[in-house]
Amino acid sequence: MPTNRYEEVSKRLQLGRSVEGRDEKGIKKTLCAFLKILHPADQPPDEEFEEYVAYAVECRRRIKEQMNKRKPDDEFARIDLSYIDVNGQEIVVYCPESRNATATQEPARRRLATLAKEERVPRVRHLGPAATPATSIPASEETKPLATPPPLAEQHFSIQYGDTGYSYDTIFGSYFAGAKAVTIEDPYIRAPHQIANFVRFCETVVRASPTVGRVNLITGYDDKTDLAMVRDKLEELKQSLLEVDVLLDIRLNEKIHDREVRIDNGWTVKIGRGLDFYQKPDGWFSIGASDLGLRKCLETKVDIFKQT
Repeated sequence: MPTNRYEEVSKRLQLGRSVEGRDEKGIKKTLCAFLKILHPADQPPDEEFEEYVAYAVECRRRIKEQMNKRKPDDEFARIDLSYIDVNGQEIVVYCPESRNATATQEPARRRLATLAKEERVPRVRHLGPAATPATSIPASEETKPLATPPPLAEQHFSIQYGDTGYSYDTIFGSYFAGAKAVTIEDPYIRAPHQIANFVRFCETVVRASPTVGRVNLITGYDDKTDLAMVRDKLEELKQSLLEVDVLLDIRLNEKIHDREVRIDNGWTVKIGRGLDFYQKPDGWFSIGASDLGLRKCLETKVDIFKQT
């Protein structure tokens, strides 16, 4: 019997270019509800699944059309929501009550250059190369060179006892760029505060790289480890990550000792103490309790290098 319908939906569903982040989340959650009610013990065939997809997209479009009519700017102007069927065709879904209503489909005050090029698209169309949306650049900025981030470099530094300013964002953030998978080996993701640190690490991954789709955790345990507690907390994190399309794979290995983070873009980060290099805060209502950049550290070394 399927238990995780969000993962199933994410694997089967492909949405069109106008579907934005909040649209995608709403459509997927609607589909999960359909599957739990209509197919509690099996998976629907493609024809039925696409029927559910069309209905879920229509529901989201109806919401977006109403939001678009009430908003004075173009935040919700991309209303031509669509999905890709099994034949690779993009199916644009309309709301029956507003399909022919010009005031709903393209309010004049919100007409964008990008929408003007895509107006009145057919209901079914074959996908071609993705078009680059036209943008309007102020004349004063046309000659300004685009800022480019500095190239990443290997780093080797020591964190002293009591130092602050070392969060997961500042250590790892820029090295996640373009990554699709991250593997972390740390034998001590077992106590509640260590699991909380791992949650913060996953938040850094999600913030830093929208392309990451997988986090692999290899951790250890001993006779004193409350495996039921660890399993429950990590499973809760796993379900949460699925909602942002990141799969968490967990493997237990009682013999591992090394601590490192390997990123599939070639970078490796070794921290002597692993993720647990922070001191316990003076109190949970003190500065540094929530922001790790303000938390005092334990002594450790950090080595960031590119695998060749």
